[in-house]
Amino acid sequence: MVLNERFLCAFCRHEIPLTDYHLMEENPVDRIFYGRIPLQKAASFLLYQKKGLVKNLLMKLKYEKQKEIGTFLGEWYGIQLKDSNSFSNIDMILPVPLHNRKKRQRGYNQVSAFGKAIAAALGKPYSEDMLLKRKSTLSQTQKGRWLRWRDPDDIFTIENPELLHSKHVLLVDDIITTGGTIEACGSVLLDCPNTKLSILSMALSV
Repeated sequence: MVLNERFLCAFCRHEIPLTDYHLMEENPVDRIFYGRIPLQKAASFLLYQKKGLVKNLLMKLKYEKQKEIGTFLGEWYGIQLKDSNSFSNIDMILPVPLHNRKKRQRGYNQVSAFGKAIAAALGKPYSEDMLLKRKSTLSQTQKGRWLRWRDPDDIFTIENPELLHSKHVLLVDDIITTGGTIEACGSVLLDCPNTKLSILSMALSV
């Protein structure tokens, strides 16, 4: 069985809603962050809807320990990004982190396999030990918009920030909804001198 059909049959693969945002000069992900954090480029691979294939895939990845789905999506998207030279000028890839307690409970960061596969496709370094979450927080869906963006410096921190000086960082996440988590992480990363930021996610909630 080919890798693609381990998670999606050939028919479903053609039915899954791809965005092609990486090919656009401006796209809906960019617009979420206008006036919030400066970005070089932003894209999401899939459209996440309340029902459908994408939701089923990402729920299995996040809650059913099917980490291979992250690798599958990262390899699929990585080929497209490499072929289009999208994100070719980044210096390193970092995932949105989980707090250690949640990571122990789940057993893994659901973004890791996706980020590693993207890094391998683009030939860029990947690190999970640089951007850290030092406070355990409620799920973003359980918080009001004001709380999601409040005091980002109290939630995220950077180990060895000097390694990010003058670097172009690609921050990867699973699902972008309001953009609050990305904004909080991005604000901390952009505090490093001359750092540039791009973002990439598996899916955009619509």
